[in-house]
Amino acid sequence: MSYVNARDIFPNEILEIIQNYVDGEYIYIPKKEENKIAWGELTNSKNELLKRNASIYEDYLKGMCTQSLSDKYYLSPKTIQRIILEKRKCHNIECAT
Repeated sequence: MSYVNARDIFPNEILEIIQNYVDGEYIYIPKKEENKIAWGELTNSKNELLKRNASIYEDYLKGMCTQSLSDKYYLSPKTIQRIILEKRKCHNIECAT
């Protein structure tokens, strides 16, 4: 995210109104709901993490311990435990349906 000088984008009348509320401060103007993009939609990051987490769970089911998984995937043992717990919950929901 980059900053833009309000003088460069707002007419003077609007700038003066904004200055009545915020004078010399940084503000964040959120995107409109219809313009929002979910995390990972522009890159393949989300899919890569899903694949990595599936591999972690498969290795866990094959008998790898948390510390070995932590070393293999360069993640903390706590993160490995969280991934396994999430995958286990997801797996149980799929098996029940």
